[in-house]
Amino acid sequence: MIQTLFGSTEEKPSFLKRMKEAVTRTRESLSERIEDVVAFRKEIDRETLDDLEATLLSADLGTATTATVLQALREKVDRKQVANVDELKRVLKEELLAILNSTNERPVQKVDGEPEVILVVGVNGTGKTTSIGKLTHLLRAQGKTVLLAAADTFRAAAIEQLEIWGDRTGAEVIKNKPGGDPAAVLFDALQAAKARKTDYVIVDTAGRLHTKTSLMAELEKMRRTAQRFSATAPHETLLVMDATTGQNGLQQARLFTQSAGVTGIVLTKLDGTAKGGVVVAICKELGLPVRYVGVGEKAGDLLPFNSQDFVNSLFD
Repeated sequence: MIQTLFGSTEEKPSFLKRMKEAVTRTRESLSERIEDVVAFRKEIDRETLDDLEATLLSADLGTATTATVLQALREKVDRKQVANVDELKRVLKEELLAILNSTNERPVQKVDGEPEVILVVGVNGTGKTTSIGKLTHLLRAQGKTVLLAAADTFRAAAIEQLEIWGDRTGAEVIKNKPGGDPAAVLFDALQAAKARKTDYVIVDTAGRLHTKTSLMAELEKMRRTAQRFSATAPHETLLVMDATTGQNGLQQARLFTQSAGVTGIVLTKLDGTAKGGVVVAICKELGLPVRYVGVGEKAGDLLPFNSQDFVNSLFD
């Protein structure tokens, strides 16, 4: 999926520009603090890196990621491979990129001749249904057909919100009455998608962490339903996270990844935080790729994630 959504090479500069705009607050904070750390030192040494630790933590890289990055930096400093602030930033970029690439180069499952089924999970308030609408807009712009399954039957408002996005993007919404069986909604959606040879079925799931056991049971039932139509479905399970919640969001994410079989992350509200380093923490601590990032409120404000563009945006 992600390979087909990056667009042509002509579109890449605009993606980079938009990523830079999205992480402006993080870049300004990070670069300014790094400059301050080395401003009054004659050389980059271990003491400099001790001061750098607080800077990386303030960008929300998390303790595990920060420790990994600092260990690599200390080794290079000891070998006199980092002499000034520019070299420090270069090495820091290399280390962050290596962490991101370790997960984000993971290929997406290829789907041929049948609808690609995408389950979207996450707690209420992270922008889950809005992200589904934006993803639908992105796919429709690529000429793909999309059908939406309103499987968050526990909130009537969720069904209504999905219908609004369906109207905006020209995608039909399959729904049931509030309180109905989510798996039944998915079954109807997949049946319709197969008959119409639809490219994608995107499934909005209930956004609550009531109990881990019942969450697992509901999602497992939906998985079994999807597999009645395709042995490899669901082909992607995307967890929507709010970038502004930082490390707290990571705790929620761990619960979902344990129970929901998450294969990738959609990170929303990246433009609303100075702690964009959480992107790196997600990849390091959850071992999951970031597939998309939300950079605004409009339908077109969902970008396929690119590790190189993101790292460059943090420093350049």
